[in-house]
Amino acid sequence: MNKLLKNYFALTDKGVEDLKKASFLSFLSYIMNIAPAILLMLFAEQAIEGKIKSNLTYLFLSIGIFILMWILLNKEYVAHFDNTYKESGNLRIEIADIISKLPLSYFSKYNLSDLSQTIMSDVEKIEHSLSHSIPKLLGFIIFFPIISFMLLLGNFKLGLTIIFIVLLSLSLIVLSKNFQIKNATKYYNILRENSEAFQEAIELHQEIKSYGLTDKIKNQLFRKMEESEKIHMHTELLQAFPAFLSLSVLQFMQGAIILVGTVLYINSEISLIYFIGYLLAGTRIKGLIDMINLNLMEIFFLDARVKRIKDLRETKLQEGDNIEISSYDIELENVSFSYNKDENILKDVSFLAKQGEVTALVGISGCGKTSILKLVSRLYDYDRGTIKIGDKDIKKISTKNLFEKISIVFQDVILFNNSILENIRLGRPDATDEEVLKAAELANCNDFIKKMPNSYNTLIGENGVALSGGERQRLSIARAFLKNAPIILLDEISASIDVENEKKIQESLNKLLKNKTALIISHRLKSIENVDKIVVINDGKVEAVGKHKDLLRKSQTYLNLIEKSLLSENFKY
Repeated sequence: MNKLLKNYFALTDKGVEDLKKASFLSFLSYIMNIAPAILLMLFAEQAIEGKIKSNLTYLFLSIGIFILMWILLNKEYVAHFDNTYKESGNLRIEIADIISKLPLSYFSKYNLSDLSQTIMSDVEKIEHSLSHSIPKLLGFIIFFPIISFMLLLGNFKLGLTIIFIVLLSLSLIVLSKNFQIKNATKYYNILRENSEAFQEAIELHQEIKSYGLTDKIKNQLFRKMEESEKIHMHTELLQAFPAFLSLSVLQFMQGAIILVGTVLYINSEISLIYFIGYLLAGTRIKGLIDMINLNLMEIFFLDARVKRIKDLRETKLQEGDNIEISSYDIELENVSFSYNKDENILKDVSFLAKQGEVTALVGISGCGKTSILKLVSRLYDYDRGTIKIGDKDIKKISTKNLFEKISIVFQDVILFNNSILENIRLGRPDATDEEVLKAAELANCNDFIKKMPNSYNTLIGENGVALSGGERQRLSIARAFLKNAPIILLDEISASIDVENEKKIQESLNKLLKNKTALIISHRLKSIENVDKIVVINDGKVEAVGKHKDLLRKSQTYLNLIEKSLLSENFKY
């Protein structure tokens, strides 16, 4: 039962337990709501037959029922609302925790707007259903067989009349389930697309303005909104139709009870009190079914949202053990990899990067150099072959353990809307201020940081918008200095840095890379001529491995790169 509820409504374990309690309280609430009608019928029957011995008995029973109803309603409120808000918080925390453990490959398939919609909008819809619909429905599933048995026991024909109309009304909603889910999912996907379009427009506002695309993008967004509203209206109308049919059937309930009850009364098969009692019961049950029909439709509307959360939960995470790593040679053996399974980016790549040496990866853009760094750092997992650090397969090492041993500086730098000091401290969260300042000095950051309004305490805006590209790059390098990991991965770190600063950073890097395993990518081939080993990548394969002079003789790709590099250096505007 717990597993079924957890999967069907995308709840946490605590949420399942709270849902069961809320559903049971809803069931008791249904019982207490029908109790006054039963008590009134018994009182009227005994009054007519002159069997009432004490009015106080019914008075105390009535008072007891109202007290129990008051207590029950309070407990039900807490179970439906207070616990639901806690569950929505727990669910968001769980989703955020899952996202933090997802491999980077996941984010190449789903964008940030999709994930943010899952955390905020999808959980919000589940929260509303959990507080208003789901416990009511589950409580009714328990309540209906019991009240049906009581109705049949009181009078089989009248009971059957009520049960038949209830089941017919509910069946119209249930039979339309797939139809409603299909339309709700279509609208759900449209909302996702709109969210992605708006996020893209916000992120690229600078490019949109600079290329004069403001009106075009604005019209596109308005058109998307208008189309989504049409689909929304269409979906609502299609969902309203089965609800209308279901509610129409319920309108016949009182008439059917009166018709059947009149015939039974004329034939002396039922007393007037029981006739009136079934009319009251039918009115109560009709009100419940009206609510249950709406609850069912809201739950059908959740289907796409629940599926999205289930997909997140079922995404395969990168596993591994906390293995002790004592040596840091990096060896790739016949490694193949693709981002989308259609085309291999890397094909049987093999080479060795030794500890205490600098190994450079060179090749034309798109040949797979950056992909190799991503695989070595296990931001992605390779498809075939083996990558070892020391003698340990990195797929058997936990990502947490592996990341502690690797410092990565990619060309695209990600910074947080925080102070410069805290952005650098991300390299090692337990570092002291003095250690952060030292790392910044080694990365040649002091010159621009001291010019900032609050020096190291200056807030740099979202993704470092207050800094230039070169300044952002140097902060990223400072993180690597601070972490001081035994493996250093550098991807085109000098792309946004002027020649003067590149020379200063190169001097610092020579100190940083001492006795470490270094894998670097650089399009400025002059800077890697003296490294210990150069690996030439061509079309996802290793074409040649060696030193600069050797490769000039045995690698046509490397020779072409050198020639183009010289042409670039000699280019004049």
